[in-house]
Amino acid sequence: MAATPVIRQAGEGERRWFYGGGVQTWKVTDAESGGAFMLFEDEMTEGKVTPWHSHPDHDELIVLLEGECLVNIGGNKQTVRTGAVWMTPRGTPHAFKVVSETARVLSLQTPGSAEAFYYGASEPAGESEGTVDFERIGKVAEATGVTKLLGPPPFRD
Repeated sequence: MAATPVIRQAGEGERRWFYGGGVQTWKVTDAESGGAFMLFEDEMTEGKVTPWHSHPDHDELIVLLEGECLVNIGGNKQTVRTGAVWMTPRGTPHAFKVVSETARVLSLQTPGSAEAFYYGASEPAGESEGTVDFERIGKVAEATGVTKLLGPPPFRD
C-alpha cells in the first residue's frame, strides 16, 4: 500500500476516547503512512497510568508536549517533563504515569499495524469521557497481538 500526503492542523484528526484514559487525536493513520507508522496526540489527566506491558512487534516513540510523567522502560525509571522524549524498542517492558494535572503527548509506533490495538480499545470521543476499562484493553491486546500485558503498573502511589 502506498503512503498518501497528510497535512493536519492543531486539533484536526479523528478524536477517540481510549479505554485506558485519555483522548487521542489521530494525526496519521496506518493506511495514510502506507503501513510505515501511525501517529496520534493523546491528552491525559493526572493519574492516567498504563499497565506494565510490551509491544512484541512494534517500536514506540513518545514526545511529551506538555506535562510531567513517571516513565519506566525495562527498569529504567525517570521523571520526565515537557520536551522529553522516550523510545521503547519492540519487546521491551514499559509503563508510564501522568503526575501533572494534565499531559499531552505525541505517540508514534512503527509499523503502523499497531493502530489495530489503539483503535480497538477506543471509541469516538463524545461530550464526556468514558470510564477506564482495563478488562476491555486486555481483550483487545490479546485479540490484536499488538500489546502484551505483563502486570500492574510499576509505580507506587
